[in-house]
Amino acid sequence: MRIHTGEKPFECDVCKRSFSLNSNLTTHIKTHIGENPFKCDMCDRRFSRNYNLNTHMRIHTGEKPFKCDVCKRGFSGNSGLTRHMRIHTSEKPFKCDICEQGFSQSGNLTTHMKIHTGENPFKCDMCDRRFSRNHDLTRHMRIHTGEKSFKCDICKQGFITNGDITTPMCIHTDE
Repeated sequence: MRIHTGEKPFECDVCKRSFSLNSNLTTHIKTHIGENPFKCDMCDRRFSRNYNLNTHMRIHTGEKPFKCDVCKRGFSGNSGLTRHMRIHTSEKPFKCDICEQGFSQSGNLTTHMKIHTGENPFKCDMCDRRFSRNHDLTRHMRIHTGEKSFKCDICKQGFITNGDITTPMCIHTDE
């Protein structure tokens, strides 16, 4: 019944995550103490639950049994499909307590919170600029390396970001 009501009385002392079943908490605690007895034979990753190992194995086999009813995209696990469905429903269940902005994934909220805390853990080794997201640091590094991964289909000019192609930096008279 707790699963249906959303009641989660079992809380992890380490990270404060809550669970509806004590058995789920017990399994979760193994992630903090490093007890992961289920090992992938192909890449040596380890898991606390056999179910997670089986889901992981689909990465290696390419199996995607969970299909989106809207766009038919396949996913290796049900959680991936659940996250994906938020694109179609515009559901944003993860809300910022400070500014009320909503997010479709918890990781996006975690990254967003760094705006409010000022946390910038990703540091450029070349100019000491700091970023809240690793993705932003990776994009920034292209300034130093000169890498221009994005090419205009018309003039073949290279750009640091995909967005630069659609800016006034690359305008053609036939568009």
